[in-house]
Amino acid sequence: MSTNNIESVDTKKNVRKSSYRWFVMALIFIIFVVAQADRANIGFAIPYIQDEFRLNNTDVGIIISLFFAGYALCQIPSGYLVRKKGIRFSYALGMALTSLFTFFMGRVDSFLHLKILRTLVGVSEAPVVISSTATINNWFPSKEKGTATGLFLAGSKFGPFLVPPICAWILINYDWRHIFYFFSIPGIVLAVVWYVLVRNKPSESPFVNQEEADYINDNAAQTVAAGEEEPARLLYRPFKFGLIDRLIRTRNLPQLQNSREIFTSWDIYGAAIGYMCMVGIVDGVLMSWLPKYLLQEHGFNIINSAILASTPFAGNVLGNLLGGWMSDNLFGKRRKPLMLFSAFCTIIMMGVMVFAPQSKVGLGIILFCIGLLLSLGYSAYSVYAMGRASKECYPIAYSIINMGGNSGAVIMPLIVGVLLDKYDWNAVFISLSIAAFVCLLVVLTIKEPLPVGASMPE
Repeated sequence: MSTNNIESVDTKKNVRKSSYRWFVMALIFIIFVVAQADRANIGFAIPYIQDEFRLNNTDVGIIISLFFAGYALCQIPSGYLVRKKGIRFSYALGMALTSLFTFFMGRVDSFLHLKILRTLVGVSEAPVVISSTATINNWFPSKEKGTATGLFLAGSKFGPFLVPPICAWILINYDWRHIFYFFSIPGIVLAVVWYVLVRNKPSESPFVNQEEADYINDNAAQTVAAGEEEPARLLYRPFKFGLIDRLIRTRNLPQLQNSREIFTSWDIYGAAIGYMCMVGIVDGVLMSWLPKYLLQEHGFNIINSAILASTPFAGNVLGNLLGGWMSDNLFGKRRKPLMLFSAFCTIIMMGVMVFAPQSKVGLGIILFCIGLLLSLGYSAYSVYAMGRASKECYPIAYSIINMGGNSGAVIMPLIVGVLLDKYDWNAVFISLSIAAFVCLLVVLTIKEPLPVGASMPE
């Protein structure tokens, strides 16, 4: 090897790669905390809205469902928007409009206006989640996607964790309309920050050097110095549990490369149906109906209800962080094991809620465990599409999964409203247990893609 080549290799070794992707991840976390807070804040406003506009439980279910209807119906259009315009523009636009319509939620003067604006909040938030996951797919190497997605979804549940105490303070000092005024401000600021600091691809960012760009594109394994012949596949931890691999149907599958392949893939639709059941439980019920359950079914005051309403989302934060890390590091980038585990645990925990204690401590522990166990596999639905579709087509694939997921959040609030008008909360929890069982059965049918560069154990 010539002296010049040796110096070139040594220089490359001494160049320290930037870590700007983690700044982008932190920004995603903060933005999605705010976005989810805009989604969840209606939970504490509902009892007051119900009194002012004289609504029954079915009417309340309609209000909750309309957000998710607008959100779900705009997932696929948002996927194409992100694919065409990029994450920089789409993310900033979605966040700015979400905040604008959240502000006008505080100005409503009729049930009709309330329904229209709640739908528009859902429509405007659709590009935010697609842009978030597309950013992770573009900005992180395959071995960090699960961890990054866990952080992203932890942010999505940290918002609802913060909402109850903030809403309680606002209600004590102001009224329910000020909930929407207060929550509309941060999103406008963050939309501008995102547009200024984040580009569509790492290679376009002035804050990312070539070493980090190569690392993100999984090229680092291909740039070893002379004499180092370690194959890239050895960078992946082998998955040694053959029985589990057979159960989750691990296969060496080609990535979906175009819209036609995506729209004809049962794996994408199966993941969407499974996600529909889980999102229906988390966003459609826990986020929206839990404050009412605590205030009226258990008779807790605003402060105690706020504390207890936060506990499942504290569990969600921990569960998403832990689940993302486990998916990457313990299960060899397999996503289905935790999807199945969370569905099974949710079946059990919804049954436990039928016998929920009146004790604040006991109920808080149960709600925390529900949030933790349900969220271990929650992030896996986002990451599953990253392994199943190409980077270019990922926004379309995930938009289908997320549309399916949020269809559950459209359906479940309506079901809860009808069940509460005719029966009681026990009927609600039994229906949620059935939904988790459906999730378990459907997810069993989809295939687990073997990560690129990985090999099945012999």
